Amino acid sequence: MTATSARVLVALDIDGTLIDGDRRIPSGTVEMLDFVRAAGHEIVLATGRSLAGLLPIATRLGLAHGWAVCSNGALTIHLDPSAPSGYDIVEARMFDPAPVIRRAVDVAPAVRVAIEEIGWGWRTSSPFEPGELNGHQKNVLLADLMAEPATRIALTAPDLRRYSDTLRATGVTVAPQRADWLDITAPGVNKAVALDAVRTHLDIRADRTVAVGDGVNDLDMLAWAGRSVAMGHAPTIVRSAADETTGTIDQAGALAVLASLVPAVDDSLSPLAAQIATAEQTAPGPVVLRVWHGIGSDLARCEAWTLQDGRWVRHAPIPSGVGITMRAIETAALEAGLPYPRGDEGRRRAQWRSVTGHGPAGFELPLSGL
Repeated sequence: MTATSARVLVALDIDGTLIDGDRRIPSGTVEMLDFVRAAGHEIVLATGRSLAGLLPIATRLGLAHGWAVCSNGALTIHLDPSAPSGYDIVEARMFDPAPVIRRAVDVAPAVRVAIEEIGWGWRTSSPFEPGELNGHQKNVLLADLMAEPATRIALTAPDLRRYSDTLRATGVTVAPQRADWLDITAPGVNKAVALDAVRTHLDIRADRTVAVGDGVNDLDMLAWAGRSVAMGHAPTIVRSAADETTGTIDQAGALAVLASLVPAVDDSLSPLAAQIATAEQTAPGPVVLRVWHGIGSDLARCEAWTLQDGRWVRHAPIPSGVGITMRAIETAALEAGLPYPRGDEGRRRAQWRSVTGHGPAGFELPLSGL
């Protein structure tokens, strides 16, 4: 699956795929994510991280809008800056934690237990080391941990992985993270199940899916995807399960996969001009840019819309169009060599048309001959 005008759902693991062990994002990743979005594709972060651990990474990646799957599929959210917390919870797959906690204490009396608190952190039976869990911690009684439904449990004890089958027999999903750490979620929960629900909602065909990951918890996701890619440093079992292998995280392996989903664009163009050109090249019909003002004169949103079956539909966001001016949009469109707007710079206001229903003040600029 390579650069195309057909929309693709791109599922991306985070740790080891988009960020390295020192929490660094490989150079060029954020810019390429912008191009993939400008081509009309849907980026969906799919991570074992809790929501509290995902949100700051999504911000660093420039992904303030869109879908994400957290906690190995236990939680699906929609990122939305207009929401009170910057996201809406779409689905939380809950289960009764008591049976598996009791079994864990039976087989490993020294086990430490953590219950995920959505968007905040964890309630724990005893303290975890800094960095072991994303977000805040609050120590509570073990009985309190078993009292309410949960999205995910983290269990840690020496050599706990050997008890995976025993714990799985209580009816839960067990995802070993390392020899002494198990993640527990509801029966049948994994990244693939959550991603397929997002795919269905977005009305994207199953064969128009791409997944990139590096961990054992990515196996279901890789089996689900129409095109599956393992990172070069992934364990053998993960690389064997994927259709292809890209470079390691140190080689920015995910970057090559993302680049394969967008057409080649003149690298001398500014990011804004290049994103506009990408949107125009990948749209299935004529294109207009639609912009909406925020509180001031700067643009709160910039999108490419295309004509399909006699009606205008949203094709893609233009990420670099946020926070700039209409004049900058005009200049970038000319830089990209697109046929509109016409006339001398600064005298093209007649080309802008008013649009309503999508913001406090909206305008559109044709980019293709109609």
